[in-house]
Amino acid sequence: MNEIQHGLTLLRLARAAIASELGFDSHDLPRSDWLEQERATFVTLNLHGRLRGCIGSLEAHRPLIDDVRHNAVAAAFRDPRFPPLNREEFAEVTIEVSLLSPAEPIRFDSESDALSQLRPGQDGVILEYGRSRATYLPQVWAQLPEPRDFIGNLKEKAGLPADFWSDDIRLSRYSVRKYSEGVSDG
Repeated sequence: MNEIQHGLTLLRLARAAIASELGFDSHDLPRSDWLEQERATFVTLNLHGRLRGCIGSLEAHRPLIDDVRHNAVAAAFRDPRFPPLNREEFAEVTIEVSLLSPAEPIRFDSESDALSQLRPGQDGVILEYGRSRATYLPQVWAQLPEPRDFIGNLKEKAGLPADFWSDDIRLSRYSVRKYSEGVSDG
């Protein structure tokens, strides 16, 4: 099975999991070896070009098939920013599955050093400080192309002020292979 077929399979898995929750008849896909590998994913739902839900896993802790199913259902029905997806929206929602690489720590001496190491459009970033933790997928660079704005917004997502900095902040980066209904890229 090639990369495009893998992406189509992941998208079908996500759509079938949501369809099943909505009470639609869905055809489940058979398990295969590559779907049994532990991988981390995010599932993003868009409706008419706007975010409608996004939930995922930052670390691989279950088989890919289960991670996609779980995150698809969570993005559709448990994203606290949105009401649960309804049957009418399901017909129009577009699904995107992001397959994450393992995260790697970013070593830095200061905020400006950290910002200089970021690769806009390429890096997904995890920010951690104490009990605060947040991430942005690489796709968010399209809305926040400047590293300072990207990190400032990420701090706010973690519940911190945008201008906050501490030597105890930890940053990690990851990349994604993204599959969207109608489009795929790596």
